Amino acid sequence: MCLAVFIVAEGRLMAHLKTKIQEKNRLSGRCRIGLAVFMAFVLLGTGIAFAGTAERILDFNSHIEVHEDGHLIVTEKIKVVAAGRQIKRGIYRDFPTIYKNRAGKKIRVGFKVLGVLKNERPEAYHTQSRANGMRVYIGRKNVFLPPGTYTYTITYRTDRQLGFFKDHDELYWNVTGNDWQFPIEKAGATVLLPSRTDVIEATAYTGRRGAKGEFFTQGYDETGNVTFETTRRLKPGEGLTIAVAWPKGVVTEPSLRDKLSFAARDNASAIAALVGCIVLFVYYLMAWIKVGRDPQKGPIIPLFHPPEGLSPAAVRHIEKMGFDNKTFAAALVDMAVKGALTISEDTDGIFTLEKKPDADPAVLSKGEKKILSSLFASQNTFRLEKENHEKVRAAIAVLKKILNADLGKVCFVRNTAYLIPGVAITIVSLVAIVLTARQISTAAFMSVWLSIWTAGCTMLVSKVIGAFRQSGHRWTQKGGLLFMTLFSIPFLIGEVAGLWMFAQAVSLRAAVFFIGLILLTPLFHHLLKAPTLYGRAILDKIEGFRKYLSIAEADRLEILNPPEKTPALFEKMLPYAMALDVENEWGKQFADVLKRANNGAGYRTRWYMSSSPGFTGMSSLSASLGQGLAGAVSSAAVAPGSSSGFGGGGSSGGGGGGGGGGGW
Repeated sequence: MCLAVFIVAEGRLMAHLKTKIQEKNRLSGRCRIGLAVFMAFVLLGTGIAFAGTAERILDFNSHIEVHEDGHLIVTEKIKVVAAGRQIKRGIYRDFPTIYKNRAGKKIRVGFKVLGVLKNERPEAYHTQSRANGMRVYIGRKNVFLPPGTYTYTITYRTDRQLGFFKDHDELYWNVTGNDWQFPIEKAGATVLLPSRTDVIEATAYTGRRGAKGEFFTQGYDETGNVTFETTRRLKPGEGLTIAVAWPKGVVTEPSLRDKLSFAARDNASAIAALVGCIVLFVYYLMAWIKVGRDPQKGPIIPLFHPPEGLSPAAVRHIEKMGFDNKTFAAALVDMAVKGALTISEDTDGIFTLEKKPDADPAVLSKGEKKILSSLFASQNTFRLEKENHEKVRAAIAVLKKILNADLGKVCFVRNTAYLIPGVAITIVSLVAIVLTARQISTAAFMSVWLSIWTAGCTMLVSKVIGAFRQSGHRWTQKGGLLFMTLFSIPFLIGEVAGLWMFAQAVSLRAAVFFIGLILLTPLFHHLLKAPTLYGRAILDKIEGFRKYLSIAEADRLEILNPPEKTPALFEKMLPYAMALDVENEWGKQFADVLKRANNGAGYRTRWYMSSSPGFTGMSSLSASLGQGLAGAVSSAAVAPGSSSGFGGGGSSGGGGGGGGGGGW
């Protein structure tokens, strides 16, 4: 009985305890929910409160230590109100490092961040080069700040900020900078001089840049350091600038060695570019002395025929020590003279080649045979126009390959291997210029861009000049020349604009030396080419042959027993005259002979016809072919659309320091 009563009592007790525990748990859960709701309201209220608060700087305090060697250690404490509008991740601070001295020359001061704190704890930061200094971003890109009040501390080292005068030295320092996006409720500065030096004079200026506002107090702290504090709010664009003077001898003035070091820092990019130019020029000069100097010329004797076994294309290839479009044009004319094809020109200046059915390949040179089979593989006519650019380029490539195989290294050497160290020196110099630039990222981009753009502009201008020299009186080409000239103007404007931007990123001197650095390699690419001894002998003969082709009528008496002038001789030598760029002189020699041909009716060739307005008869044949055909080859070898186409003198904002900042 007792046992039963005990069991029942125990059960009721356990049930009661269970009920109490459940009630307690429910109460605890309600408390947690209530606490969470309360905190949410608190945070929401805080966010709403800050959202309605203007972002601003509550306190800007600068602690400036002047050291005996002249450098400064500056610690800035900036207390800000962040509401998530401009100050989202943190703040940024701009520090000018490029100034103009009293002589008007730009100088570069030292600047190095020593530490960054947020609310007295280390904070992430990164720097970015600006047009005249450095920007320090404080915070992380992917971390956003809750609205609130934050204190940022920036410590940095700088030099060349002091003024050394006849009877005193001084610090003239823009404490806050005048470019802040926010108002500054209060600003102050403390200046620590070496060895507790007495201050001769101290003053400050407030307001916008150039203003002489006196809304400040100046005094001394308990250790005797001079202090400044504003007495009113500074609006955006306003700042605090201080000036402190002390006796001479406290701070060591820069020595001659220091001044030379500073001058090197101010002109680092220009020095890098100049040294690069000198090293590159000396290297190329030594390479030219070693392998680029031509063998001595022999006596030049007028020749009435080309060097034996050389086609017009071969003559030009040797004389130019390279291949160009006129080499191909001279080969086409030679093929026409030998009866392999005819050349006709329409009123638009388009040339059409027609293969003659009775053409004898045996009379053609090896390269000319390849041209014939390449251009006329599937048809007997061929127009030199852009639509046929692939076939024209293929034919040019075939001729170039044959000429290089037959004449390369036999008659001349290009010495291109010597360009590789030159290119390496250029690249190293460009890297040095960029790394010492005021704006590294801009300088890096513009150096690469200008290297390509300048080379392109040089080629474009050379083509325009060459086209003008060869235009003669061919009105069909005048329109094209005008177009080329107008077409090149925007590219030249782009070159000037690019150089200006590059000069802003480095310096004007560096930009000038940079151009020299870029142009030296193309120049010596040409100068390093040199004929072999055998090639020099051939060049002497070519020069003698040129003398015969280009000699004026009044000087012909100097040549003994020249060949009789006949239309056949004119045609035979015309391709060679084209190859040597004396087709106009050669044509003038035969003007009267061609007019008297056919009983005064004038000579008509069987292999060339022209409807061009610039063609005035056989007397202009040389100019028509020499200028027009080479231009047509050049145009036809390019695909359509592939051509394309930076004491009273003080005021707010003056002195060293300065800059500004904002939120990010």
